[in-house]
Parts: sequence; structure tokens; C-alpha cells
Amino acid sequence: MLELLQTLKNELIVIVTAALPLVELKGAIPAGIAMGLGVWESFICSYLGSLLPVPVLLFFFKPIMNYLHKTRFFRGFARWVQRRTSEKSNKVYRYSLLGVFIFVAIPLPTTGVWTGSMIASFMKLRILPSFIAISIGNLVAGLIILFLSYQLI
Repeated sequence: MLELLQTLKNELIVIVTAALPLVELKGAIPAGIAMGLGVWESFICSYLGSLLPVPVLLFFFKPIMNYLHKTRFFRGFARWVQRRTSEKSNKVYRYSLLGVFIFVAIPLPTTGVWTGSMIASFMKLRILPSFIAISIGNLVAGLIILFLSYQLI
């Protein structure tokens, strides 16, 4: 078992890195390549890792934010997150799921699966169609980052 973990260490690091907010697959793909993983192996690990938080965010973002709004300690943070998400969702709202897809597909800071999932939840979009739109947008963003990373090798 320990040998298996040692063998998969870099892959697990890339998966966990891709699941982090802000970093996501935009940072995990180049990190995986820098750690010596193959280009496609880095892409697959990053893509799968970045999708891990999506179902959790789609199901629980609104209830968690509602709870945080009620607490004195986290109220300011909850307002900041809601204001930030609201600002982003105003640009996406008109296009619904297509807007979420495009938002996630553009590989810029703060346009990944975390924010896309929060926007979909904030807009009260259905979970399965949102997950599909986010997954495909994330695939497009990952392919763009993969292409850019490959050009820099």
C-alpha cells in the first residue's frame, strides 16, 4: 500500500492542487508538468481534481452562505462572497447555463469551477445541467492551459 502511494504521490499532489480554489487546473497542469508528469497525465489529474469540489458547491453553497449570514463572526465574509459572486453572476445571468460554461471556459483568475459553481448555485440553476456546463467549460479551459503549457516546454 505504501509503495502504491509513493508511486502515485505526484498524481495525488496534482489532484489536490487542482481542487484548491484560485489554483484549480490552471495552476495544477503546469505544476504537474514541472513535477515530471506527462502532459496528458497532468491534464487528466488536474481535470479530475478540479471537478471534485463542484458537486459539493452546487449542493451546499447556498445553505452554507445562509448559515454564515446568521453568524456574527462570519457575516462580513459571507457578505463579501455573496457580493463578489453576485457581481460575477450579473455578467452570466442573461445567458444562464451557456453563460456559466463560457465563464468557466475562460482560463483567467477567478473564472474557474469554484466561482462558476457558486454562480450556478446563486442563480438557482439545476444541479445536473450546471455540473455538465461547468465540466465542459473546465475541459475547454484545461485544453487551453494544456496548449499554452505545452508551448512553453
